Amino acid sequence: MNHLVIMAGGVGSRFWPMSTEDNPKQFIDVLGVGRSLMQLTYDRFKGVCDADNVWVVTSADYVAKVHEQLPEIPCGNILSEPCRRNTAPCIAYVSHRIKSKDADANIVVTPSDHVVMNVTEFQRVINGALRFAGETDAIVTLGMKPTRPETGYGYIEADMSAQSMRNKEIYRVNSFREKPDIATAEEYVRHNNYYWNAGIFIWNVSTVVNAFRMYQPTINDIFESMTEYFGTDKEQAMINERYGDCENISVDYAIMEKAEEIFVFPADFGWSDLGTWGSLHTLSKKDANNNALISTNVKTYETSNCLVNVEGAKQVVVQGLDGYIVAERDGRLLICKLSEEQRIKEFSK
Repeated sequence: MNHLVIMAGGVGSRFWPMSTEDNPKQFIDVLGVGRSLMQLTYDRFKGVCDADNVWVVTSADYVAKVHEQLPEIPCGNILSEPCRRNTAPCIAYVSHRIKSKDADANIVVTPSDHVVMNVTEFQRVINGALRFAGETDAIVTLGMKPTRPETGYGYIEADMSAQSMRNKEIYRVNSFREKPDIATAEEYVRHNNYYWNAGIFIWNVSTVVNAFRMYQPTINDIFESMTEYFGTDKEQAMINERYGDCENISVDYAIMEKAEEIFVFPADFGWSDLGTWGSLHTLSKKDANNNALISTNVKTYETSNCLVNVEGAKQVVVQGLDGYIVAERDGRLLICKLSEEQRIKEFSK
């Protein structure tokens, strides 16, 4: 059976004032389409796996919000982290939990707050990767074809001479590269074998559990020792007691950079991690003056290259701005140059 794991524990406050630590990015309707980013993540996997096989790992503070936004999935499939320990413990926990229910599960792990524009192509790639992972002992990650020399993403170097015979769109991974400086990013883009690391992983449950046993035995032992408690009323108490003992480490460092059978599926389906207001402006539909007006109650005059997202205002009129963010939520108003958005946290103190 196919299973989906949505990682939704991040604080995700980059879209201040729309997102805050109390209501992070994954739970808000950033695109103005009536669905939060997490709901859109769930939506694009419809047909790939059943609702009963969808799992969400999130902070204890957000469990109720996940249940409110995704009432279709069983309450027992919303796993609560008592503290933040990065992606490796999160994935180890949910993998052991799924294995206790379905020892043959094929799993997709995805962030909750990314955007995909071409859902049909996305599902084609995911289904191909799931078939591949189910037939092999391979770990598969998706590599996004770069459209620019981006310094905000990690990169995957593919060995284009090592094409898989089972799926000729899938290649062995040569290496994972850290977020580069601009000169290095430009060099990557000039080659045809470097891809953005989207943080989407596909594997069979036995493959990932065995990888944790081999490369992260301390983390693995914590969750393996809880097997008898999974699905019982004692599970959360055990997690609360032991989760903090896990090393704070990403799955990239913990597993991906160590394992041997690592493959990449290069893909192009309009992906973005939506990490900045600028990336939202790029993805959004724009008017003749290159303004992204996400709200319906906005009028602009002599204004260009702006992004306006005002959730609570009855009417907004913007005149004379070029290259600005105008955002409002719950009485918090931001007016900031798009080029200066990295200073938003400083401004909002």
